Amino acid sequence: MELTDTILVTGGAGFIGSNFVLDWFQLASGTVVTLDKLTYAGNLNNLKSLKGESRHVFVQGDICDAELFGGLLASHRPRAVIHFAAESHVDRSIKEPGEFVRTNVQGTLNLLEKSRQYWAELNDDGRARFRFLHVSTDEVYGSLGASDAAFTERTPYAPNSPYAASKAGSDHLVRAYFHTYGLPVVTTNCSNNYGPFQFPEKLIPLVLLNALEGKPLPVYGDGMNVRDWLFVADHCAGIRCALEKGKPGETYNIGGRNERTNLEVVTTICDVLDELRPDAAIGPRRSLITYVTDRPGHDRRYAIDATKIQNELGWRPQTLFEQGIRQTVAWYLGNMDWVDDVRSGAYQAWLQVNYGGR
Repeated sequence: MELTDTILVTGGAGFIGSNFVLDWFQLASGTVVTLDKLTYAGNLNNLKSLKGESRHVFVQGDICDAELFGGLLASHRPRAVIHFAAESHVDRSIKEPGEFVRTNVQGTLNLLEKSRQYWAELNDDGRARFRFLHVSTDEVYGSLGASDAAFTERTPYAPNSPYAASKAGSDHLVRAYFHTYGLPVVTTNCSNNYGPFQFPEKLIPLVLLNALEGKPLPVYGDGMNVRDWLFVADHCAGIRCALEKGKPGETYNIGGRNERTNLEVVTTICDVLDELRPDAAIGPRRSLITYVTDRPGHDRRYAIDATKIQNELGWRPQTLFEQGIRQTVAWYLGNMDWVDDVRSGAYQAWLQVNYGGR
């Protein structure tokens, strides 16, 4: 069996996945097959600019449906699978851990097994060219102290939430399929992403939209939890780099070199909004900050050391945090129809469940 110049993207209607697919059409050739279950966080409107694009094939489906995925491999003969699909919100994982194990562990196992079977039937050239790229998170490494060195690819796994544990499990399966079967896998572990199309349960769009409307801005604990923030376009560039240049069996950490406390993130958003969309009735939006009870097992600090991907593959982040936040705020202000569409009754119910008792 010979390969085509096609890639198959799981979770391609989600936040990072849709940014990756849209960027791919601007920068690369070939067909993209997008597989997405279209849960609350998957949105076809993210890809509406591709409507009528003959090189884009969208399939609604679950990565836990192994036969569906196997059929897509057989019919489209992709040269690569880029696996974004995952349950990804820590707070939701605390409420519904079983769903995270089902999707992130069992779903990834299904993809790996069907990919292994597909890869084994390729000709020699196809087996050499094929890649399975697994997109993961820095949360698998656990938590850092204020003075600890940043996570590297050799940092031991120490997940502290059901989400992080389920992603760690998927990472281990990907590694095992390389060492046991020889499947040419590449894993990327990224820091916190932000940018266009992010579902508004996550910190930056949640704060941005609440601040725009004069609502309280919930900050967990003392607000001093630190994250390394990565603009989504930079992340997508890193994934493309790892796909084309990465060595099978290797892991590459992708970070933004933008460590900020949660409180710094929130105040930066407030200040940018006050400048771009001042509202006398609301006043300075920093006054909306409301400290709420911390979530269980909240990791204190994440930081990514991206030296390996920079030195070996030539990737480095291009977007400073203040620049990326300004672009992100401007995107949401210019796409309020998208915001209204995704803020459904189900989303409002989730906000009540997660924040109502704090």
